[in-house]
Amino acid sequence: MITRTTDRTATTKLVRWWPLIAVLAMVALGIAVRRGSTPLDDWFLAMGRVHRQLYALLLFTNPWVLVLLLAGAGVVALYQRRWRLAGAMVVTPLAAFAAVRLLKPLFDREKEGALAYPSGHVTVTVVVLGMIVLAVGARVWLLVAVTAYAILALLGQAFRFHYFTDTIGAIFLGTALVCLAAWAAGVDRCQPRCDVRHSNG
Repeated sequence: MITRTTDRTATTKLVRWWPLIAVLAMVALGIAVRRGSTPLDDWFLAMGRVHRQLYALLLFTNPWVLVLLLAGAGVVALYQRRWRLAGAMVVTPLAAFAAVRLLKPLFDREKEGALAYPSGHVTVTVVVLGMIVLAVGARVWLLVAVTAYAILALLGQAFRFHYFTDTIGAIFLGTALVCLAAWAAGVDRCQPRCDVRHSNG
């Protein structure tokens, strides 16, 4: 019981502080990479040019695929009557899109004439995956699945449309927004399938 309580407290603290930590990390990375490419970015782009079949990974950031995934998570939240979470599922992806539109001009990093940092596709993808975890619960199999999905998604963008470091900045921003959504929706490790109000002690 003490261990579970300690784990829950640690998780709550992480959710509370991660948005600040992640945003600072995103800003620091954006300042570090500045406006140009890095050797790591160049490697990913070169791999994409040589192996164009890797562009198939762009499917993982396809907007229609993300809409379907988010709709599925929304159905789960509505079935569980978790209205605040369902609301967060509508607001958070829109907030992610707005945040990227606001941040890109501030960093002013371009690729092929378009603002690149942080990646909007990867930011929204991370947010959608986060909404799925919040709806279904932090089960090990699901965490493994969404992590694999996120990796494939960022690789697809890094091989084609973005610098790899753009996608890392997007991971920071996306996870920060997911934590804010979890806080706003009142989600903790106890949910779902338990006494949400903890009235049973």
